[in-house]
Amino acid sequence: MKLLDEYFEIQQKIYDYFGYQEDWRVIPLDDARNYYWFVNGSEHGGEVCYAETEEELKTESGQYYVNEIYTQRFLPKWVYRSKDYTMVCVDTQTDGNKFLQIFDNTKERPGLERH
Repeated sequence: MKLLDEYFEIQQKIYDYFGYQEDWRVIPLDDARNYYWFVNGSEHGGEVCYAETEEELKTESGQYYVNEIYTQRFLPKWVYRSKDYTMVCVDTQTDGNKFLQIFDNTKERPGLERH
């Protein structure tokens, strides 16, 4: 089936872009490029916070989302930074869902870390 072949080729190109190699567990991709975001704490076990607007992200009373960085022991790292995009392995803490969440680097807002 050509469509399935193309799907896996594109998926591999995305993995190659980030330097990601699937191991032990298959984690689906999640497109989060439209969100403003930052890593709270360490890239080795912190969390990623993200929101639809920068204002919502800036205040702790805003409507923003938080996913734990999923530190699967079989992967060499859990945050994959490239020139334009960052892919973060996340655990949503809901129904066992884990994702490779892809964010736009132009919307990253470092310095907003929460304590």
